Amino acid sequence: MPAIHVDQSQITVSDVSIEDTDGSHIDTEAFIIPVVIPLSEMGTYLDPAFYDPDASASPTAADSRKIARAVLDALKKAAEE
Repeated sequence: MPAIHVDQSQITVSDVSIEDTDGSHIDTEAFIIPVVIPLSEMGTYLDPAFYDPDASASPTAADSRKIARAVLDALKKAAEE
């Protein structure tokens, strides 16, 4: 599993007006959580052996959990501050 990091010091709350990756538009107040993926490891994330957007079981549960926990741990800490 490649590295994933969250820059806790850069988490903010802001009004956002964005287009999501699925094309839907979102206008809301939200936590902005910077996820940091080293460029040296980007290829691993995009490798079809790691992630296939057309496969419902991709990435693996263990890899998905690591990514989710990094984001959720950061969200929990920010919400408590």
